[in-house]
Amino acid sequence: MTPIFGLLGLACRAGQITLGAEMALAEIKGGRAGLVLLDADASDGTKKKITDACAYRGVPLHMLPAEELSRATGREGRMAAAVKPGKMCQRMLELLA
Repeated sequence: MTPIFGLLGLACRAGQITLGAEMALAEIKGGRAGLVLLDADASDGTKKKITDACAYRGVPLHMLPAEELSRATGREGRMAAAVKPGKMCQRMLELLA
């Protein structure tokens, strides 16, 4: 388990992550996302919507291995997550770089 997954769980418990594709998309469009994480198993339509929104608004996007987002956050079936800007987001970006 890499440090990013431990930090994801902590950020989830701290309320710094919005889970779910539609909710993450709303956060991106509202300018409240500092980082978006996308599961490799997400549908092509979900991947396109999230990728296009991130590219348009300049939000960093990172793909995670299949099922890792659900496993790290403890919530099954989640395909996307938007991380709120702040120190946790900065640390995640550093770990993903």
